[in-house]
Amino acid sequence: MGDWWQRNIIEPGKLPLLLALAAFVLTFVVTRVVTRLIRAGKGPFGNVETGGVHVHHVVPGVVLVIVGGFGAVAGGNHGFGAAFTAVLFGVGAGLVLDEFALVLHLADVYWTEAGRKSVEVVVITAALVGLLLIGFSPFGVNDVTPDEEQDRAGFLLTTAANFLFSLVALVKGKTRLAVFGVIVPVVALVGAVRLARPGSPWARRFYRRRHRARARATLRAYRHDRRWAGPRQAFQDWIGGKPDPGPARPLERR
Repeated sequence: MGDWWQRNIIEPGKLPLLLALAAFVLTFVVTRVVTRLIRAGKGPFGNVETGGVHVHHVVPGVVLVIVGGFGAVAGGNHGFGAAFTAVLFGVGAGLVLDEFALVLHLADVYWTEAGRKSVEVVVITAALVGLLLIGFSPFGVNDVTPDEEQDRAGFLLTTAANFLFSLVALVKGKTRLAVFGVIVPVVALVGAVRLARPGSPWARRFYRRRHRARARATLRAYRHDRRWAGPRQAFQDWIGGKPDPGPARPLERR
């Protein structure tokens, strides 16, 4: 275990990334536990207010992201400073992304249906950072051999092709495949070659007169959503809590 830790974490300088990921996940979990206790009226916790304005935890999160981010840039990949700023950044990122939906909608949607987006973004972020931690690099750069690194043309061509696959998958409405495809190129390739989702920019542009392709895309999307919407919703409810019915409330209170 000691040799593996030294070879795969310490020597490549990945300890700050590991600490940031652990702080990120732990902060999100603790934050969700606390907010669910506040929502249920249990425990000693309560909302933070000043001057009649509710201070959402995205505010200290932004401060910690700024301090940790600039501290990491100013420091190195080793030593106590790097570990400390990585933890600050992870904690701040956890607080910010836990209220991602609030920032996106500029409304207090934390306990609404739209608030599920925060849970989804947190899960995707943790998965992507985990892939980086175990050795994947954006656009498959880690797969380039030393000989290919000397061949700048081949290197740039590989990166551009992987980026193109991710872009096509995104235009086809396959956001998750596009995002994960940035780290694992073959995932983006799957999204790029499959039918676009109805309503996506690709479908509106290329399926407008292809009635058969549009019908197939609609049927495939319907079957996919019917199969996975329930389990995905249950998973998000288990992590983030079941949303309340009704519209979002003002940002000043929750």
